[in-house]
Amino acid sequence: METHVEHLRVTLEIVKKHNLVINQKKCDFGKDKIKYLGHIILVAGVQADPAKIESMVKWPIPKELNSLRGFLGLTGYYRRFVKKYSKIAAPLTDLLNKDGFKWSDHSQEAFEELKKAITTVPILAMPDFTKPFELETDASDTGIGAVLMQSKRLITYYSHVLSNRARQHSVYERELMAIVFEVKKWRHYLLGHRFVIKTDKKALKFLLEQRITDPDQQKWVSKLMGYKFEIQYKPGSENRAADALSKRGADLELKDFSVWQYDDLEEWDNEVQRDDKLTQIKQQILTGTAAPPGYNLRNGCLTHQGSSKKKSKKQVSGPSPNAGSDKTEGVEKEKHNGVTNSDSSRAKGG
Repeated sequence: METHVEHLRVTLEIVKKHNLVINQKKCDFGKDKIKYLGHIILVAGVQADPAKIESMVKWPIPKELNSLRGFLGLTGYYRRFVKKYSKIAAPLTDLLNKDGFKWSDHSQEAFEELKKAITTVPILAMPDFTKPFELETDASDTGIGAVLMQSKRLITYYSHVLSNRARQHSVYERELMAIVFEVKKWRHYLLGHRFVIKTDKKALKFLLEQRITDPDQQKWVSKLMGYKFEIQYKPGSENRAADALSKRGADLELKDFSVWQYDDLEEWDNEVQRDDKLTQIKQQILTGTAAPPGYNLRNGCLTHQGSSKKKSKKQVSGPSPNAGSDKTEGVEKEKHNGVTNSDSSRAKGG
C-alpha cells in the first residue's frame, strides 16, 4: 500500500503541474483487483475478463463472415493466454480467405475447441522490473519459439514460423535468429533491464566473446547492442517450453493476426520507398492526385484498407533480423490495380 500511495502522489503532482483534469468517477484507489481493457489485473497477475469469456462461450455458430470475424476478433484479442491459438483457430481463419462461406464439421470442431480453450486460460504474471527477466529461446527446422519468465513464472510466450529462405540457415544461425527476433519482440520489457537468455545451442553462450566475420551474423548481433544480458546454455531436455513452441512452426499461421505491429515505422516506410509503384501511390496521395482506392497515409506511412475479397494474407518471410521481416508481422499483401508483382511491396527477407 505504501508503494501505491507513493505512486499516486507522484502521479497527482504531475497532473497538477500540467493543469490536467481527472474524472474521479473513472478512478479506483487502493484496489487489489481492477478491470482494464477487457482484463482483470490482480495481485497475482493478469487474466481475461470473465464477462468477455462468457460472451465468447455464448457466441452463436457463425452463419456469415461478419459473425465469424467478430468471434475471431474477440478471441484473438486474448491469444496471448491461449496456447496454440493459431493452430486451433486455423480452420476458422481459413474461411476468411476462401471464396464463399462454407461451414463444415471441421469448422464446428475448431469453433468448439477454441471456446473450450478460452475457458481454461491461465493467469499471466505481471512483470516485476526489480527482478531479472529470463528469456528461453529455441529454433527447429520450421520455426522459432520463446518463453519470457521471471522466477519461473510465465509472463508470455510466442512462436513464429520460418520462411523457406530462413530454413536454409545453419542450426547455429537459426538459434541466433531466434534470440535476436525475440529480444526485439519483447523490447519494451527488456530494454534498460538486465536479463538472461537461455538457449540449447552451447556455442551461443560465447556469442559476445567471438570474432564474427560473417556479414549477416554481424548485422544480427548488432541488433543486440544496447541490451544488458547474459547467455546461458540450457540443454534441450530442460528447455521444453521454448522447444515445443519452435516445433509448432509448421502448424502456425500468421494470417489470423488482426493488428499490424511495427516496431519502427521509419524502417517500414523505407521498405515502401524501395518499391517504385508504392512510392508513386504515396506521392499521388501527397499531391492530392488520383490514387488507387483504399490507400492512406498514417503517421506519414503508406497503409491500405481494402475489401477482404481483394487481399490475401502474406506469410512473414523471416524472421531474419536484418531483413526487416519483424516490421511486417501479419502484414497483408494487397492485390490492386497497377501492382501485380507479389514481391514488390513486401519487406525483404525471403
